[in-house]
Amino acid sequence: MKNKKLEANLSMAVSKVFSGLNMNALKFLLPLWMSPLTGATFRCAFAAVAFWVIGWFMPPEKSTTRDKWLLFLLGALGLYGFMFLYLTGLSKTTPVSSSIFTSLQPIWVFLIMIFFYKEKATGKKIIGISIGLIGALVCILTQQSDDLASDAFVGNMLCLISSIVYAIYLVLSQRILTSIGAMTMLKYTFSGAAVSAIIVSCIVGIDAPVFSLPFHWTPFLILMFVLVFPTTISYMLLPVGLKYLKTTVVAIYGYLILIVATIASLVLGQDRFSWTQTFAILFICVGVYLVEVAESKDQSADSLKTKK
Repeated sequence: MKNKKLEANLSMAVSKVFSGLNMNALKFLLPLWMSPLTGATFRCAFAAVAFWVIGWFMPPEKSTTRDKWLLFLLGALGLYGFMFLYLTGLSKTTPVSSSIFTSLQPIWVFLIMIFFYKEKATGKKIIGISIGLIGALVCILTQQSDDLASDAFVGNMLCLISSIVYAIYLVLSQRILTSIGAMTMLKYTFSGAAVSAIIVSCIVGIDAPVFSLPFHWTPFLILMFVLVFPTTISYMLLPVGLKYLKTTVVAIYGYLILIVATIASLVLGQDRFSWTQTFAILFICVGVYLVEVAESKDQSADSLKTKK
């Protein structure tokens, strides 16, 4: 079990580091080397092909036709919607701001569970959610557009909406994941997202100067990094961490995205130090931590009642 926990911790750490660097890589590519819509198409299509190829070398997983169609539709609407909104938002704001809204996802998940699945709303959860939302408002209302963020308000709002869409996707996919394997979920959700992306791209066209302009190694290698590591490997590592780690530990690893994106942004000149962003990050980290701790205690209490 110790080896499994070590494997889970390493998997989660690597996955979140890739997710943090993904924001800086995408910020470099968008919109100069490709449009956000084209970026979403490349990511969805590449991941769909990669997961089907990888799936051929893995043991078969049981699933019903109904589950597969549900996953396909979930990917076509939820996963593609998230990627399109997120990439469009990131192209207009900074990697640090976008990572701030990404870290809000646990709060949206709990709000969905409270309103639609009648989960208990404890005082600590309400305080945590309130603190997290204050952090989001600080970021949205104080960041100004400049040479690093062409339209900060619109970009931040799109990143905020994308985090809500992804939270809905997580809640629904988790319900289906209880009866199927992780690879089946990845194959069919990304297939659905790829179909949506290709249909939209056929209507509006592909905009990718990275392939139409004279060849440049830097944007091409950064695109390959995005497709292979954050898009494919990161998604494959997540189920390993989720299976063996407590919810609170998973939430703490989520802060790695903020830390990595912030450090990389300052080093690469993609963002400037801002006290308001610092306060927003602190508020959101505290808010998410309070929500996750409350959830972990509720789960422990429920398990004790079950044992009795």
